[in-house]
Amino acid sequence: MRSPLVPLFGFLVGTVILAGYFFPGSGIAAIRTPMLDWAVILSGVAGLIAIIHLIFGVHWRRLRDPERNHLFSFLIIISFLLTLAAGIFFGPTNTVYQKVVTEIQMPIEASLMAVLAITLAYSSLRLLQRQHNWMGFVFFVSVVVFLLINSGVFFYFANVPFIQPLLSGVSQVPIAGARGILIGVALGSLVTGIRIWIGSDRPYNG
Repeated sequence: MRSPLVPLFGFLVGTVILAGYFFPGSGIAAIRTPMLDWAVILSGVAGLIAIIHLIFGVHWRRLRDPERNHLFSFLIIISFLLTLAAGIFFGPTNTVYQKVVTEIQMPIEASLMAVLAITLAYSSLRLLQRQHNWMGFVFFVSVVVFLLINSGVFFYFANVPFIQPLLSGVSQVPIAGARGILIGVALGSLVTGIRIWIGSDRPYNG
């Protein structure tokens, strides 16, 4: 049987944090600040534990397993050790260390963006295969139009009087979509936080 003290403690901590935001001049705000600092420290420790588990708990075991491919695990461990050694020797503010981190981080980010682009393209094709209605047609037309606009094809028609205002107006449409996504993320985070705060969801119980 799970103890009711853990949800009660989470509710009290969440109440103090929220009250500190709504009443910044009160004594609760002085309590909120060190609690947030503790949360940042715990997040950093959790991230460090996750990195150690990834390196020594996952990839080091793969290196010791003769039936697995060792190339990617070896590259990950070497990259981690080089980055760690550069950070200890040069310091986090050194330009050499920042260059080492950038040279490792940029290819990883580029690879993730490439995978994301392929995933979105595949999802779009699957959507067109399944949605044989006007929504699928509108989606297909919008994809083609925005791909043509972003490719710069209409740059040669910039001198035409009605082309430039039309392109300027159409290019503002994705901003509305981005704002809608941000609003959805904010509402989802708010609902999740409220559910954890009132004890409906209890991720801290294990």
